[in-house]
Amino acid sequence: MQTTHRRWRRFVIASLALVTVGLAGCSAKSEAAKSYGIKNNKTALTTAQIKKNLDVKVITTRQDAQKKLTATYKAAAENSKYTLTDPYVKVNPYGSSPLSALVTFTTSDAEKVSYTVVGKTDHTSITNTVKGGYTKSHQVPVVGLYADTTNTVKITTTNKNGETKTKTLSMKTGALPKYIKDATLTVTKNDKSKMSIGKNKLTILNRTTKQPLAIDADGNVRWYDTNYSQHTIEQWSNGHIMLLSKKNVDSDVYNDLIETDYLGRVYKEYGFANKTSSSDSSSVSKKAAKANTETTVIHHDLVELPNHNFLATVSDGSKYKEDTMIEVDHNTGKIVKVIDMKKLLPKSMWSTYKKGGDNKVDWLHQNAVDYDKNDKSIVISSRNQDMIMKLDYKTDHIKWIYSGKKAKTWPKAYRQYLLKPTKGTTITGGQHGLYLLNNGNGAKASSEDFLLYDNNIAVTNGNKKTSGKYSQAVQYHVDTKNMTIKQTWAYGKSLGKTNFTPVIGYAEKQSNGNVLIDFGFKNGGQESNVIEVTKSGQQVFNVTLKNAGSKAYAYRAYRVPFYSGSYQFDATK
Repeated sequence: MQTTHRRWRRFVIASLALVTVGLAGCSAKSEAAKSYGIKNNKTALTTAQIKKNLDVKVITTRQDAQKKLTATYKAAAENSKYTLTDPYVKVNPYGSSPLSALVTFTTSDAEKVSYTVVGKTDHTSITNTVKGGYTKSHQVPVVGLYADTTNTVKITTTNKNGETKTKTLSMKTGALPKYIKDATLTVTKNDKSKMSIGKNKLTILNRTTKQPLAIDADGNVRWYDTNYSQHTIEQWSNGHIMLLSKKNVDSDVYNDLIETDYLGRVYKEYGFANKTSSSDSSSVSKKAAKANTETTVIHHDLVELPNHNFLATVSDGSKYKEDTMIEVDHNTGKIVKVIDMKKLLPKSMWSTYKKGGDNKVDWLHQNAVDYDKNDKSIVISSRNQDMIMKLDYKTDHIKWIYSGKKAKTWPKAYRQYLLKPTKGTTITGGQHGLYLLNNGNGAKASSEDFLLYDNNIAVTNGNKKTSGKYSQAVQYHVDTKNMTIKQTWAYGKSLGKTNFTPVIGYAEKQSNGNVLIDFGFKNGGQESNVIEVTKSGQQVFNVTLKNAGSKAYAYRAYRVPFYSGSYQFDATK
């Protein structure tokens, strides 16, 4: 009897503990909003509604389609008949990356492998060392071939005594597809000795639509993916890339997020199905509500978190768009966190903002997010509020805000978070592509530096005096102790209105200190101009993309290794 009583008491205590934890979780979720004076927000959707609207799932459509190919490459890797003298070679091994190849062979001794795709001019060869060390079985993922060319590829093996052997292969590739072939790439400057290109770097032109591509210092296309992508192509810590694509090229909806590599092998695929919330049907047209119209979910950016989940900027299915973020479990595809900015920012920002042509309210237009490993927070960029801000990722509490919106117009609860600009510091307008520098290297959490592309267009709170006169890349330093922000570097103002872009754009710091800048919507979107400059403002690379096709301009430009040292291809796994 006493044993039964003790069991019952333990059950009650455990139940109360669970209830307490649950209440604490609910409290934590609403604590940030309450601290800013935001009460029950009936306009915003609940977390459950958002999860239902987005309906994220892990799917295997593309992986299933590749099973036979992977089985073929696995068999080749395990077949001792393929040697360095007579290897197995397959150009475009997965059918979606025509300027790549897979080379497989065995050696009698344990050896490490490197390869070089011979360039047409100086500093355009691509050289990689295959990850895996000294082995007898070799799977060599080759990237960086030229289109419509018989490429020369040199495979080199080195044993533990330092002795080398080299096999020269010829690899024939086909012509470029229409939307890449028709695009005119003109290089007017390429000081290769000062460019940050190393032994294997290419410039990715991440286009708003159509096929993404990468070029070398001469402007020659050395990689592209046949999958249409929109806005998003990000390199992950394992050397894979995350590509936002779609199943049907004729569709306007991009709701397939693919974890792939530069050879086109698919490792993971996430499907989204953003539909208008039934609880919000009064806010959209009756016709749209009835059709339950699907739209693109991830719209501008996503970032890999330390736990390898991804955080994405999304539209949540309400009458408001591009103002929510979700963390998705990389294994299960489940949404494990939702941040709705309507629940964190003043109601005056979003409640009176006018609807657009699609009957949606684009009051925030979040176009960038980055995770700060130093203090476990996130920074975001909001184009339509001309605002950048930082949030504690665990609690959603605001750490700082930078905006041209006058302090007196903010509710009192927010004013303590507003950064004060030092003399000569630019107020951003319609900015894009914000990301942190010195991220995860032990830098002090109270001392932050970041880079962004300032379109310099006053959407709501930007600088009206300079708006439209130029666009530029800007580096800032934030002193959270004194709550100040200081502009420490900028380039673009001297180019004037010629390089002004009202939308899109990106700026990326290179390993040698140079900055690669994408003036993506130059001349009303007729061209994209990518410029690499030194710290002193000297141009060392200048390429212009014209005739790209409808909405196929360069949304962002990245200079990345093809491929990173963390990447390994293995068809046997």
